Amino acid sequence: MIVTVTLNAAVDRTLLVPNFQLGRRHRASSGFLSAGGKGINVARALKRLGVPVVCTGLAGGRNGTMLVEELTQEGILNDFVRIRGESRTSTAVLDPTSNAYTEINEWGPEVAEDELEMLREKLAYLGQGAEFVVFAGSLPRGVDSDFYAETIRDAGRHHHLAVIDAEGEALRLGVGAEPYLVTPNVREAEEMVGHEFVDDEDLASALDEIAELGARNVLITGNDGCHALLREDRTELRLRARAPHLEPISTIGAGDSLLAGFLAARAGGRPFEDAVRSAVACGAASVLEPGPGRFDPREASRLTPLVTVDRLERVAS
Repeated sequence: MIVTVTLNAAVDRTLLVPNFQLGRRHRASSGFLSAGGKGINVARALKRLGVPVVCTGLAGGRNGTMLVEELTQEGILNDFVRIRGESRTSTAVLDPTSNAYTEINEWGPEVAEDELEMLREKLAYLGQGAEFVVFAGSLPRGVDSDFYAETIRDAGRHHHLAVIDAEGEALRLGVGAEPYLVTPNVREAEEMVGHEFVDDEDLASALDEIAELGARNVLITGNDGCHALLREDRTELRLRARAPHLEPISTIGAGDSLLAGFLAARAGGRPFEDAVRSAVACGAASVLEPGPGRFDPREASRLTPLVTVDRLERVAS
């Protein structure tokens, strides 16, 4: 089983607005609500891939009730800590004519220490049957930036494989706790190593720079695939994987689907190179759908053999 942890869960509202322009009045052509947050997006994708998964995290108020009900309707097992504050709402405006999207994310609720302690206890319980524990997304107000680092160390002590997909100080501290896998996008990776990337050589070099911060394995996700440094026993594998060219409907949550594809393949015992190929195919399939984690696994299977994977040499420091 895989456990995903979403501290700053949200009710996501997605609006399709053709020819969206700031400062103008528009009428949405369609819209829908869904349970959101990076950990939830990963869980939704894992569910579609047929992998046993359970969502946990923090949920509060009417929004919290709504997102738990939505997950239950989707058939995604969930066990959230109910908090006193109101879970946030996030709004995404997708312009289908230009494929541009605009996100407006609320900060989220204040979280008290007793609520975090209940979450720690829940993680200890759910983790008993888990192989991977995924810590994903931003931290709500009142949560120290070392929370992920603390819980990753706890997971390691219980022999669980911890994965972190976050940003900023929470990501930096979390990587220092030596997780099994970290999956920054290009911007987040640049912030971690302290410089911008000009070319593929910079990205390849960044894999080792991030690994030196503490992560065993690194996936840097981009618009067309990922760069990967993967280590098992005494072997190291550096890969550059590219997806076939597609006309995207929405790129929201593509990285979450990519991560789910990788974990699903590894949980199924597949080797690293196959897992990366499957991951990029899932990320590519997800851009053909308007909602995060809502892709067709058959489309991902069709795209898998079209993903190109090249081996990289270590870049001399």
